Amino acid sequence: MKRVLSVASECVPLVKTGGLADVVGALPGALAGQGWEMRVLMPAYRGLRARIADWPEVFVEQDLFGGRGVVKAGEVDGVAMLLLEAPHLFDRDGGPYNSGGVDWPDNPQRFAALSWVAARIARFGLGDGWRPQVLHAHDWQAGFAPAYLAYGGPRDVATVITIHNIAFQGWAPDWMLETLRLPRHEFHPAALEYYGGLSSLKAGMVTADKITTVSPSYAAELMRPEFGLGLQGLIEARAADVAGILNGVDETVWNPEVEDTPYSLKKPGRKAVARAALCAEYGLEVPGPLAIVVSRLTDQKGMDLLPEVLPDFIAAGGGLVLLGSGDKALEAAMLALANRFPGRVGVTIGYDEGLSHRMFAGGDAVLVPSRFEPCGLTQMYGLRYGTVPVVAAVGGLADTVIHANPAALAQGVATGLTFQPTDAPAFAEALRRLVALHAAPKTWAQIVKRAMAQPVGWEASAAAYAALYDGILRA
Repeated sequence: MKRVLSVASECVPLVKTGGLADVVGALPGALAGQGWEMRVLMPAYRGLRARIADWPEVFVEQDLFGGRGVVKAGEVDGVAMLLLEAPHLFDRDGGPYNSGGVDWPDNPQRFAALSWVAARIARFGLGDGWRPQVLHAHDWQAGFAPAYLAYGGPRDVATVITIHNIAFQGWAPDWMLETLRLPRHEFHPAALEYYGGLSSLKAGMVTADKITTVSPSYAAELMRPEFGLGLQGLIEARAADVAGILNGVDETVWNPEVEDTPYSLKKPGRKAVARAALCAEYGLEVPGPLAIVVSRLTDQKGMDLLPEVLPDFIAAGGGLVLLGSGDKALEAAMLALANRFPGRVGVTIGYDEGLSHRMFAGGDAVLVPSRFEPCGLTQMYGLRYGTVPVVAAVGGLADTVIHANPAALAQGVATGLTFQPTDAPAFAEALRRLVALHAAPKTWAQIVKRAMAQPVGWEASAAAYAALYDGILRA
């Protein structure tokens, strides 16, 4: 088996704040079938230390940005894990990146430490003899890992960085250059310098052998200023080394056949039972399509559009169940919608994994009106459950949902509805189209069937990653 070290700040089932964790947790199993053994390196946050107390130590770094770091090895749900214990950096209350909504001030050092250890493992291997042939860094938190390898002398390990969301770039002031163990002579626009400071994401993009994003459309979008957010020139300059590889979903976890009310592509009838149960849970009576939203409540996700478009959708017979948290003003706006439309809108602020499964099982449609979406998993869950996606035509949403226009319907290939631009008029028109399609039972059943037949697992994506790794090694 060929060996790859995956470096990330979160991984299911240990820590999850977003889709990054799902991807990092699913890749090892998917790649095993492609001949690659992947181990995942991530921090041992406070809540994980007791769990790994008995794990063996496989790597020690005595001077890790102000303290000692120890890597422990173990297995969680079939995934080979490497947990970096560095209490001075990671043993604290709060989330992985912040506390009370305020970023930890030492985040540059915290995730530089993760990257430093990743590079050291890549260069010297672990105490058990394991050493990777490829280092795969995920997002800004692991961005310095390829840089540390590149600037540390000759190397025989290939490097890849995946951009899950370019909006988060890992900025630090220029005076931290030496603190972060980066060479001063590389502080210039073609390398580490980024608008007068440092960006760990840019550092990884400059030094990695290959750059991937999580959908082909997002890879193309990143070359435009409105999506590249200052890094579009670098993406364009390295276009030959950029690949867009769609994420997949864990089809064993997201599977309508194992829900409380099971159903399947071949036996879809009990989805109506799941819908009735979801309505009962929220006290709803919805004559038209029951839409769901499972999302962070941010403008990026287009959640600010809901109060504008929902009244007409409700008037046309639709209903909504929403689960999410985020911007406090948007949380209040969602709760106001539930108060305004009792019996038609249900809202839960927060996140509940079990509830999200019940929502996908019971919903007729899932709404994803994102202004940008690198890949998106929500629409894939919708496809898997026959919960028809209504999505903005951006990034991975455009790559995974086939719009129900007349030609697609005539050919029997439509899987959902897309709209552009991401504004209220276009979104409202998509919802009107949703109501009309839902009112045509034969057409609706065709769309649901085609959606559930759409491949959304990791097989194709894992093969693409394996081919990428093999290509770098050959080069």
